[in-house]
Amino acid sequence: MKGENALGDFLKARRGRVRPDESGVPSFGRRRVPGLRRDELARLAGVSQHYLTRLEQGKDRNPSPQVLNALANALRLDRDERAHLAALAAAPPPGVEHPAVSDTVRQLIDSWSQTPAYVRDRRFDVLAANKLAMALSPLYTPGRNLIRGIFLDPEARTLFPDWKEIAAQSAAALRAEADPRDPATAELITSLSTDSLFREVWAGYDVRPTRDEVKRFNHEIVGPLTLRRETLAIAGAEGQVIIAYQAAPETPAAQALARLL
Repeated sequence: MKGENALGDFLKARRGRVRPDESGVPSFGRRRVPGLRRDELARLAGVSQHYLTRLEQGKDRNPSPQVLNALANALRLDRDERAHLAALAAAPPPGVEHPAVSDTVRQLIDSWSQTPAYVRDRRFDVLAANKLAMALSPLYTPGRNLIRGIFLDPEARTLFPDWKEIAAQSAAALRAEADPRDPATAELITSLSTDSLFREVWAGYDVRPTRDEVKRFNHEIVGPLTLRRETLAIAGAEGQVIIAYQAAPETPAAQALARLL
């Protein structure tokens, strides 16, 4: 099953992306492996090669915070990647069903008549959406999975002018926010692996949570729109966030949204 050795797979992948010269490791002649060798990472992190081997093979899955910090330093991980490494070393989450979206949150997003908004969980399943979000794209219909839609729905390739970049960012966000040891997430990853681009970007082990940023759309009815994405965590609802898209006032994008109502 995908995600059975998520911690070890992540360590091996990131080890392969660190150039020896970046870490002060002397390199003589041709190297048989990209990045750092296992013994080199172990030396940089101050752990035994035997212990690092056990971590990478999934035989030890509970490194101490001190070891995680040393590995993160040696692998030159950024803040998001460090958080992901720590999450993989924590106890796996129980396989639970979606918590219900509260009535107050549903009423809130429904009241935003000029703002497309939806609620998703950490697996990127859409749990609730207002009418304008669904008019912006069927991808935002409750019951759909956003990552599956981005990679496997042909409509996504025409809706997003920057589709390839958005697809790569989506995979990086899934890795950052979901837990591959969760059975439903593992099943999602397996289904997405039928797509060649997903296999390529997922194998890169990039980690990048969803951020507030500008996103371009090309709607089949109202044409091009440039909207600002805002991500709002819902207090008391673990893993649920509101994604809202805003158009600057009195812009062509705002006028286009008004025509979707």
